[in-house]
Amino acid sequence: MIPEQLRYTAEHEWIESRDNNVLRIGITSYAQDALGDVVFVQLPEVGSTVQAGDAIGEVESTKSVSDIYAPVTGKIVAGNDKLADAPELINSDPYAAGWMFDMEVDDEGQLDALLDAAAYAKLTE
Repeated sequence: MIPEQLRYTAEHEWIESRDNNVLRIGITSYAQDALGDVVFVQLPEVGSTVQAGDAIGEVESTKSVSDIYAPVTGKIVAGNDKLADAPELINSDPYAAGWMFDMEVDDEGQLDALLDAAAYAKLTE
């Protein structure tokens, strides 16, 4: 399942445009499946400014530890606090309850460089 309305990165993150230049970011179903059972998530610090491509957090699973990357340049404005006590939400509901963080994007034109659903589907074939 690859939701059509989202954008994607080659690092298997999804990006949802919200109001006022805010984006919601999480990892895809493909990524959570490859990771296995998620047991811990380190989210970026709210208020921090990040550059596209920076490693800004981690997802730890029973199989490995993987970095979370900033898909665009901007400021972290919220984190999903529920993941501290229930990191398994990433496995059970990666596109809704398992979201990771919100960020305010500096320039929405950056979204043009991200993958659409069809391009992400080809990447994961």
